[in-house]
Amino acid sequence: MSDLEVGAVVAERTIHLTRESLVRYAGASGDFNPIHYRDDVAARVGLPGVLAHGMLTMGLAVETIVEWLGDSGRILEYGVRFTRPVVVDAEGGADVTVAAKIGALDDETVRVDLTVSHGETVVLGKAQVRVRRAA
Repeated sequence: MSDLEVGAVVAERTIHLTRESLVRYAGASGDFNPIHYRDDVAARVGLPGVLAHGMLTMGLAVETIVEWLGDSGRILEYGVRFTRPVVVDAEGGADVTVAAKIGALDDETVRVDLTVSHGETVVLGKAQVRVRRAA
């Protein structure tokens, strides 16, 4: 990690979500809000469709840098702003794209900025991970 520079892309990936992904996450998290799996409920409350759980999106985003880090225990802090929902189509699902770029460096830590989007829409704002530099 000594050769890092601000602006360098350290990881990228695209995650395909399906309705099954949402149901599995609901079971794991205990968040069974029907806006995450029922079109009729989502429509009734004025949503554009069934939405991916925000915490699922957040978790998938940070997981993108784990291989690069080599040890998820180096993550010191992680925060995002939920800016737009990820609508998961019943048949086509939804793709969430994550790009991780070095945002700032100091002697002990690295700030990684995540750009998380669905189509052309950024869905997590100010998504930043502060990690401890490798020993």
